[in-house]
This record gives sequence, structure tokens and C-alpha cells, in this order.
Amino acid sequence: MNKRTFLKKSALIGLGGLAVRQRFASNINHAQGNAGAQAAPAGAAGDTFIQPPLPYAYDALEPTIDAMTMEIHYTKHHAGYTRKLNAAVEGTKYAGMKLKDMFAEASELPMAIRNNGGGFFNHRLFWKFMSPKGGGMPKGELADAINSSFGSFDNFKDTFSKAAATRFGSGWAWLISTGDKLEVTSTPNQDNPLMDVSEVRGNPLLGIDVWEHAYYLKYQNRRTEYIAAFWNIINWDFVSERFMKSM
Repeated sequence: MNKRTFLKKSALIGLGGLAVRQRFASNINHAQGNAGAQAAPAGAAGDTFIQPPLPYAYDALEPTIDAMTMEIHYTKHHAGYTRKLNAAVEGTKYAGMKLKDMFAEASELPMAIRNNGGGFFNHRLFWKFMSPKGGGMPKGELADAINSSFGSFDNFKDTFSKAAATRFGSGWAWLISTGDKLEVTSTPNQDNPLMDVSEVRGNPLLGIDVWEHAYYLKYQNRRTEYIAAFWNIINWDFVSERFMKSM
């Protein structure tokens, strides 16, 4: 290789690296610049299922969850479940069926409906399980029920965190009401405790998404750090509301 060829190739490599850095910076700036400007929810007029608007800006949960993760999670993953669910039920007997009725026979559902229906529903709750003003501890009857079922809030917190940390692969950890008591369980993939395939069935009161797309940009493989930080943004008002309705 002569000197001229070497210099030419070196310049091209340098420009390639610069382009990658510029694209990365552009993505960060895009997420930061659009933190308060949310994308339109997925689902068009006439669709059975419409993605609800995110109840806060993309950067509202920082530093626990960064703006880029929120934007990608909402506009790509949740929106994708919404679109695929509508496509999967179109022209089938499930098109006019409520999600909870579908979940009651999840074992019989086509996998496209089970997976995307779970993804659509779970994320619809997940955004509300979190709040910029969240954290602290539950109060009132929910607090009493947690103490009665787990012995103390700290015991519940340890049980829930362990269920989330030890869920193999992708999935969720849940606090559920089974009618007479509260329990902690976990589900794989986009399953949830309303489905007849769940090991423990009940009404979900609180859930944490432990798919890697929910935390990897900020926490990488440190799932336990993400779980620990999650307690700082839990919307206990919403969890209490679901608990009272479950009674």
C-alpha cells in the first residue's frame, strides 16, 4: 500500500467514525429535544385498540429512567404491540372481544394475539404504575393489606424485588390481588396474571417490566439497580386505586 492510498483509507475511516458519533449525538439530542413533545399514539380510527397517550414527558422519570429509553419504549415497543395486536385480531372472532375476556382463554389464543395483547395491556398499566411524583410508601388500606399479607412493607419490597430480579429472560414481576390476600408473582414474556396460563392468577395492582429494552440503555446488565431505582417512581395513588377497585 503506497502512502497516498494509506492516507486516503485513513481519512475514510476517520469520517466513518465521525458519522457514527454524529448519529449517536443526534439521537441523544432528538430524545432530549423532544422530551416534552410526545409522538402520536399508535392506532388509527376504526382500530379495536388504541395506544393511550403517555401521561408525562419522556424525561419526566429521570434519573430513574432516561428520556431516550422512555421514547423508544413508548414509540417503538408499545406502539408496535398496539399495531400488531390490531392486525392479529382483524377479521377474527377476537376483534370485538375485551382483553380480559381474551386473557381468560389465553391458552387457546393464537400466539400473535397472546403476545401482542399482553404487551399492549401490560404497558398501558406500566406507564401509570410510575409517576414523577412517585416513591415513598403506600398508605391507608393498601398499606394495611401489604402488612397483613407480607408481614411488613420491607418484606413485600424484598419479595417483589427478588421476583423481578430472578425472572429468567424477559418478563414482568407483579403485585396481585387474589380476592382474599395480596401475592407477588412473575410472568414470562408479555404474559400477565389475568391469563389462564399464569402460575398464580389475580388482578394486577403493580408491575415492573424487566425486559432489557426497559432499562438497558442506562443500566446495561445491572437489572438489580434498575429494580432498586424503580421504587423511587412508583405511583402508589394509582396502585391504591386499583386495590380499592379489586375489593
